[in-house]
Amino acid sequence: MTLRHLAYAVDAVVLDIEGTTSATGFVVDVLYPYSRARFAELLTERAAEPEVARAIAQVRELTGEPDADAAAIEKTLNAWLDDDRKATPLKTLQGIVWAEGFARGDLVSHFYDDVVPALRAWHAAGLRLYVYSSGSVSAQRAWFTNSPEGDLMPLVSGLYDTENAGPKQEAAAYRRIAEAAGVAPDRLLFLSDRPGELDAAREAGWHAVGIRRPGEPYYEQGVGDHAQAGTFDEITVSRSTT
Repeated sequence: MTLRHLAYAVDAVVLDIEGTTSATGFVVDVLYPYSRARFAELLTERAAEPEVARAIAQVRELTGEPDADAAAIEKTLNAWLDDDRKATPLKTLQGIVWAEGFARGDLVSHFYDDVVPALRAWHAAGLRLYVYSSGSVSAQRAWFTNSPEGDLMPLVSGLYDTENAGPKQEAAAYRRIAEAAGVAPDRLLFLSDRPGELDAAREAGWHAVGIRRPGEPYYEQGVGDHAQAGTFDEITVSRSTT
């Protein structure tokens, strides 16, 4: 049962993207095929670029195949896509492709209708907003820059992913974010649709609210014993005064 009118006095809100601010279906049905169609060119023509080269090395390390060529790496990336695996090199390469697609105007991101008004209101109230997603920082920046309502990056104070913070279901990652942001754990609110992430945030001393939107992959599973909301409209966030 959804809990209505949740209220928190904090200094910052940290946002998951898929299933929370935005539809997972858009990512799976639009962005995944877009990157899949462009991996081969990226791996063959741009392998010497530092970010691409680092991701290739990470794929080889994770698969235990130090001599894997571009075709083998592409096959691995596509298999990870099929499994929806949150592998850092996959997210890095997707981020490169997506950022370029957004810049060319091929892509425009998706946000649920209740999200952007809430973010603008929270920002205007003096709250800092951060993003913590399994998608790379470059993909997050492109996502918020190229929204249907224009550039939202001026609302965002920082971006975190599995490379600069760590795995999303480990409490240590949330401690790193709190330290990097300079915000006490009990002054941070995390919004996500995934119970394992909510558990990790709570373990790190954060407030956590599960977002349950019909049609999202984790809707039926629920969010465990966490407070929950169906939309951002059901959450009141004010600036901490102590």
